[in-house]
Amino acid sequence: MPPTDPGADPGPTSVTGFAPRPGPVLGEDVEDTLDLRLPDGFLEGVQENTGSGGVPEDRAEPERGVACSVPDRPDRPDRGDLLDGVAAWGPTHTPAGVFQLVPVHLEHDLPLIVRWMNDPAVAAFWELAGPPQVTEAHLRAQLAGDGRSVPCLGLLDGSPMSYWEIYRADLDPLARHYPARPHDTGIHLLIGGVADRGRGLGSTLLRSVADHALDSRPACARVIAEPDLRNTPSVAAFLTAGFRFSAEVDLPGKRAALMVRDRHLRHVL
Repeated sequence: MPPTDPGADPGPTSVTGFAPRPGPVLGEDVEDTLDLRLPDGFLEGVQENTGSGGVPEDRAEPERGVACSVPDRPDRPDRGDLLDGVAAWGPTHTPAGVFQLVPVHLEHDLPLIVRWMNDPAVAAFWELAGPPQVTEAHLRAQLAGDGRSVPCLGLLDGSPMSYWEIYRADLDPLARHYPARPHDTGIHLLIGGVADRGRGLGSTLLRSVADHALDSRPACARVIAEPDLRNTPSVAAFLTAGFRFSAEVDLPGKRAALMVRDRHLRHVL
């Protein structure tokens, strides 16, 4: 599928539906990000090479050179993860403004995320519409896990406007469906506000976050995504963002387009 023109308006669903499968509800028998067991001793090995926050000690406080106003988020957990400390990635400049991923604080952020998940354009692909408990269960499964998937709010110029999941694709059940490489990083995205959709913002942020992940994770050679093939605006957004179409893959609940942004091709795509 050829990429769309970056300035084209692909429609109101162009920045929704980036989830790989229906969101799990606790107690359901589903294949989820957290059901793939890590080898014994894996976490200990990671901790030996990182500081207490899960960030490599020689990069624990990088100088970003970018300022971003983050609203008060009481008791926001800055705990470790298997993604080189997403909380420490910091802000980055984009053509749309200063953007930053901030890990979700459940009590503070749940109402906003629930409202987004109940938007029909989002619910059609994420399938997390319903009472707050549905979205809460989806978030808690990640927050209570081992750090292989980090749910985040995306702040543009200090205002929350998108929801992201940054995850270790090589440690996800997705790895059973494609030739995964160590440290592959996966991305899911939804744009929350209707006014932010259909104007190319999704592609801008996807490119920025994918490159920020590559900059922040030296061991990662690729950023992976798996939008539903039926969601052609979503696939087009990834192509415009510099991802390449790799293959069609059958995942639980959908047939997906495997999209890849390679470190060695990032400056030519």
